[in-house]
Amino acid sequence: TVSQPSSSSHGSTAIDAARIYSAAAPGVVAITSSGVHTPSGQMATATGTGFEIDSQGDILTAGHVVAGASQITVRLADGTTRSAKVLGTDASLDTAVLNIDASGLTLHPLPLGNSQALAVGDPLAVIGDPFGLASSLSTGVVSALHRTIPAPNGSTIANAIQTDAAIDPGNSGGPVLNGHGQVVGIIDQIATGGSGNFSGVGFAVPIDAVRDELPKIQQGIQVSHAFLGVSLGPAGSADGALITAVAPSSPAAAAGLRQGDRVTAVDGRPTRGPDGLLAAIAAQ
Repeated sequence: TVSQPSSSSHGSTAIDAARIYSAAAPGVVAITSSGVHTPSGQMATATGTGFEIDSQGDILTAGHVVAGASQITVRLADGTTRSAKVLGTDASLDTAVLNIDASGLTLHPLPLGNSQALAVGDPLAVIGDPFGLASSLSTGVVSALHRTIPAPNGSTIANAIQTDAAIDPGNSGGPVLNGHGQVVGIIDQIATGGSGNFSGVGFAVPIDAVRDELPKIQQGIQVSHAFLGVSLGPAGSADGALITAVAPSSPAAAAGLRQGDRVTAVDGRPTRGPDGLLAAIAAQ
């Protein structure tokens, strides 16, 4: 995987969408997962998006796109299809790496950027397969940073990127690209407002959180993350994070934290609200 430094385009929402699409779309793939179990216990087929990260056939996507699948098929931008296997997953980041047989293929791995360099208002582009509409492009901006979203295993994903770029079912696992055409996030969730479809609020897993874990995921090594074991009150004050519940036998309980405590610093560094605490724990 090639990582490239990224400079932000602070102060401008202009983006050369045509150039970015031309360079990145050949490396974006459609994913069909068969035999997925629905919450009701029925078997179903799920669709999503992924993107090539090296020339050996490794593909990065969202973990929930392939979770529990009995068969996974990847369709490349040129229409070629290949069966895929899961090399590894990280449920705490809702991330998975797939592999396809790369023999005879010309792959187009996408460069990874730096999500920490993003600022609110920076332009973004998203490429994916919403509703099965292959290689669709949408653009928008960074609406907010340092959001916290739930992970499939019950933990939380810190520092998620919020964007208003159009995202719909089928986009999950696709790349979020900065103005330089570098991947800064992986599309993960949308806020639907009860409609089931995009409402102008989408979230992506920051690529910085995934990059350090990639070698382990590609080797199928189980990835562990720091865990506190508390429920937090809503953001209402920048002065720390209010603990509303402590899980029994958790690290927080062992450390003596109790309901009603307010955490104002971690390792001597001040925390700003619940998102700040979760980000500090995730960085451990």
